[in-house]
Amino acid sequence: MKTLLAPAFVMLFPIALSFPGAAHSQTDPGVRPGPVNGQSGATQGNPLPLASVNANSPTGILEFFDNGLGRFQEEEVVSGGVNNGLGPRFNTNSCSSCHAQPAIGGSSPANNPEFQTIAQGIASGSTNTMPPFVTPHGPTLEVRFPFFTNSNGTPNRNSPNGGVEDLFTVSGRPDAGTCNIQQPNFRQALQTNNIIFRIPTPIFGAGLIENIDDATLMANQEAQAGNNFGIAGAFNRNGNDGTIARFGWKAQNKSLLVFAGEAYNVEMGITNEVFAQERPLPQEEQNDGLPANCLNLAGRGYPEDATNFNVPANHDQAAQNAQVPSDVVLFAEFMRLLAPPVPSQSSPGGAPSINAGFALFKSIGCAVCHTPAIRATQPSNVTASLGNATVKAFSDFEIHHMGAGLADNVSQGGAGGDQFRTAPLWGLGQRIFFLHDGRTTNLMAAIAAHRSSGSEATQVTENFAALSNGQQQEVLNFLRSL
Repeated sequence: MKTLLAPAFVMLFPIALSFPGAAHSQTDPGVRPGPVNGQSGATQGNPLPLASVNANSPTGILEFFDNGLGRFQEEEVVSGGVNNGLGPRFNTNSCSSCHAQPAIGGSSPANNPEFQTIAQGIASGSTNTMPPFVTPHGPTLEVRFPFFTNSNGTPNRNSPNGGVEDLFTVSGRPDAGTCNIQQPNFRQALQTNNIIFRIPTPIFGAGLIENIDDATLMANQEAQAGNNFGIAGAFNRNGNDGTIARFGWKAQNKSLLVFAGEAYNVEMGITNEVFAQERPLPQEEQNDGLPANCLNLAGRGYPEDATNFNVPANHDQAAQNAQVPSDVVLFAEFMRLLAPPVPSQSSPGGAPSINAGFALFKSIGCAVCHTPAIRATQPSNVTASLGNATVKAFSDFEIHHMGAGLADNVSQGGAGGDQFRTAPLWGLGQRIFFLHDGRTTNLMAAIAAHRSSGSEATQVTENFAALSNGQQQEVLNFLRSL
């Protein structure tokens, strides 16, 4: 029986065969241990803020970062607890559960929090069943159906969907009352090839990305326009004001506040001041929406996450001030103030190998899309480190056609079914899962997947394949040093 897992993942096998000797002579060095952004400790723990925030400039801003970091880690419940509002549909119960590798703010961890959370929920009465693609050791997945379905469950390929299909419901939980709704039919979606996956994007250095002026991005685009690698690219522009959007796999979100508000509503089902209504599944939204007994489960009205109008008296005025904003505002502030990753100068392979790999990375054309540095950010009215800074993200923040091999048939804003934002590579050395759907943990396979019919990266990928075994290893060492 045909499923998406065959065409989406097996595609890597024939592509990888075109890299002679790849399986034996070049080796992905694997996840690099060490600090993420100045933090000591290899794989877990709290990240550091930007330098000026760490110096508490302006006075009180460090408390906002710390408060946001704390809220980012809070576990949500449906009702009757401290942090209420989860569901009625959700993917996870905290922000940090998805953004955990190698520290809070990163990407999908090795031990999948979706599996762990739901396994515990099932044991305590939840009616959820574990989807077949959610495994104990990741990646953490978000699911979308490219097409709406007919009455018999088959995809209607004339009716594009693309919305998130939340993995789980609150039904059966002791804090969910009489709400009784079903999970999407994931098995049928697999069988009818109507499912795609996304994994979390890292958010280190996100404030710097947010603070790049549009003119700077457009100047970089113009500078790369004369390349000889067949690379074009475009910007996904915000439908409200026409400016360049830059967050998410398809650069569909304009700002960190929109990014945070959408995630709170879509991933955890929590309404907020940006997205104030409960979110049904896309097909439910086309029909009758959520049933009445699944609404207002927390019993406090909407939005569930709002400005804290009544803040307890506190002798520390800065800390009290940091308690006022809503969760999504503090989520955005935490991401905005989070320091970028710091690359290694010597690991793996030593400095000469890393430097040689960087030179090859540029010469074969990778740097056309993965621009090593964007100079510079706008002056910042938030904190000094956000202004006049070079953003060494290795991205042009444009969307590019990636061809049939990576296409997910989902359109978001101006990005079509095979277009994706150039994924920033800073911090790549410490990521476990690669590509938008987490289909591989191996850099060689991730590079190979860039080549397929219609991909702007085909020529560059072929240039990589033409390198000697030793040169390919130097490129891999460079990438894992980031």
